Amino acid sequence: MAAAYPSARVVLDERDVARALTRISHEILERNRGAADLVLLGIPTRGVPLAARLAARIVQVEGTAVPYGSLDATMYRDDLRLRPARALEHTDIPHAGVDGRTVVLVDDVLFSGRTIRAALDALSDLGRPRAVRLAVLVDRGHRELPIRADFVGKNLPTSLSEEVRVSVAEIDGCDEVLITPGSSDSSAVRSAL
Repeated sequence: MAAAYPSARVVLDERDVARALTRISHEILERNRGAADLVLLGIPTRGVPLAARLAARIVQVEGTAVPYGSLDATMYRDDLRLRPARALEHTDIPHAGVDGRTVVLVDDVLFSGRTIRAALDALSDLGRPRAVRLAVLVDRGHRELPIRADFVGKNLPTSLSEEVRVSVAEIDGCDEVLITPGSSDSSAVRSAL
């Protein structure tokens, strides 16, 4: 994938991503004191396969299956009128629901915090979790809202003009995180907002 962006710098390769996800899964289990009452919800697009991988790693460590699904927050975003129309993604909440459980929202990049704010609003329409935590593969800073990740694969200080591009094998054919020089067309930015 890096070849598609000649001026890109690889900051996490496949092994780095795997190690980060393993560490995050252990941190989630430590904080929750096991896998009881955990639900992992990936934020589309790339947060969904990351949530599935975290769930698989938790099974390997604890021997207990953790329900996981997806939570589309598109209709809860505060920038719908400012950005091009987006297709709605699938929301898939595990059968047991979220009431009284610890929900871990999973996303690829934490940037301004607006996607997570929208996800919290979407989650509140689905039930009342006991607690909500946030796991991200990359925290690139530049927050516009008071939101902080509980579990971070890599803190990656960036300039506002740079883009963070996360690729996952399930969607892109490989696992890596790139930093690229910014695009002059802000609608082309794929990094999470």
